[in-house]
Amino acid sequence: MAINVEKLSDAAGAIVSGLDLTQALSADDTQALKQAWQDHMVLLLRGQELTEEEQERFCQTFGEIAGLTSRNSDSKFLFVTNKDDPKLATAVQLGEMMFHCDQAYAEQPCKASTLYSIEIPDVGGNTSFANCCAAYDQLSDDWKERLEGKTALNYFNYATNPSIRPDEIDPDAPQHSHPVIRTHPETGRKTIYVNRLMTIRINEVEKEESDAILNYLFDLIESPHNIYEHVWQVHDLVLWDNRCTAHARQHYAPEKRRLLRRMTILDENPVA
Repeated sequence: MAINVEKLSDAAGAIVSGLDLTQALSADDTQALKQAWQDHMVLLLRGQELTEEEQERFCQTFGEIAGLTSRNSDSKFLFVTNKDDPKLATAVQLGEMMFHCDQAYAEQPCKASTLYSIEIPDVGGNTSFANCCAAYDQLSDDWKERLEGKTALNYFNYATNPSIRPDEIDPDAPQHSHPVIRTHPETGRKTIYVNRLMTIRINEVEKEESDAILNYLFDLIESPHNIYEHVWQVHDLVLWDNRCTAHARQHYAPEKRRLLRRMTILDENPVA
C-alpha cells in the first residue's frame, strides 16, 4: 500500500496513511514521510498500536533521540498525564497549557516532539498547533525590519506552575536567549520563535516596548487562521516540528484520565 498524505487544515497538519509502524520503513516511505513533514510541519498517523520500541524507531527516522528526565527516571520516554503513576516516568500537568515551543528555554531545543495517545478524555484536552512560519509571512516589512537581530529570553520552571506564563522568574531556573526570528535549516523559511508560555522579554528594548512587541507576536501566532487543532483518538501518533510551530493544550475535566507517551528528537543544528 502506497503512502498517502492528506492535508488536515490550511494552517498546518497532514494525516499520513498507508504505513504500518510496527514494521521498519522502506527508503521510499522514509523519504515521502520527511517531505510530508517539511510541507505540513505536523503529521498524524492514526490507529497505530505501538510499543515504546516502535515509537523510538519511528522517531529515529528524523534524528537522534533526546533523553527526557523526570523526578524518578532518565527514560527516553516521558508520560504526559494528569494523574501521577509511581511506575511511570511522568510529567504531571493539569488542564490547559499556554502555547509554547518545547525546550525553548534550553541552549539547544529539540528538533521535534512526538506524542502517542494511550488514554484520552471523552471531551477536551485537544492540542492546538500554530504555524509560526505563516505568522512571520503575515508581518509587515516594517515589523520584519524591527524584529531583525532581536533576541528574547525564554524561561521555564517545572517546579512552579508549568502551564501558565509566570509573573516572576527564578534566576536559578532553566532559561536561555534565542533570536526572535530564526530560519528553518531545511526549508529556509523564516519563523517567529517566541511563545506566550516561555518567552519573557525582548533583550534589546525596554520592558514597555518588549511587552508590546511580545503581545503583538503572541496574538499573531495564535490567530485562528494559523492554528490546526488536533482532536485526539486513542492510538494517535503525532509528530511536530518544534522549530517552526508552537503548541498548546486545551482545557479538559481534571477527573478525566489523559495519558500520552512523549519522545523528542535532538536538533543537530543550532537555533541561530
